[in-house]
Amino acid sequence: MKIHEYQGKEILRKFGVITPRGFPCFSVDDAVAAAEKLGGDTWVVKAQIHAGGRGKGGGVKVATSVEEVRRYASQILGMNLVTHQTGPEGQTVKRLFVEEGIDIATELYVGVVVDRDTQRVTMMASSEGGMEIEQVAAETPEKIHKLSI
Repeated sequence: MKIHEYQGKEILRKFGVITPRGFPCFSVDDAVAAAEKLGGDTWVVKAQIHAGGRGKGGGVKVATSVEEVRRYASQILGMNLVTHQTGPEGQTVKRLFVEEGIDIATELYVGVVVDRDTQRVTMMASSEGGMEIEQVAAETPEKIHKLSI
């Protein structure tokens, strides 16, 4: 099963995990309305596709004005986003997630996957998280802690 980031965060919130506030958006007008509803002066406009590497592919932008939210939403919605996980064919961005900007003290990686080799659900965590987790896995796999369930 594949879910988008905003759907995953909804599940986390149901279990008491604090996440930044945000709204799924299906149009540029939705994105602008989300930024206005969130308030503040910084928002993150994120492409919602079923693949990682969105930031490196140009699918995640930090906006510091509502006009930037509008511009980034216009650029990202409908784009063919190519990442290391999509392959060269990419995926068309049909929805966005506009999230409040927050100060990041520490970036962590937490994931839950089905390990096909062991046929078990595996939880993974690393203090070396963020956009470079694939590089961490390749170069220093001992920094990724795994627990099979």
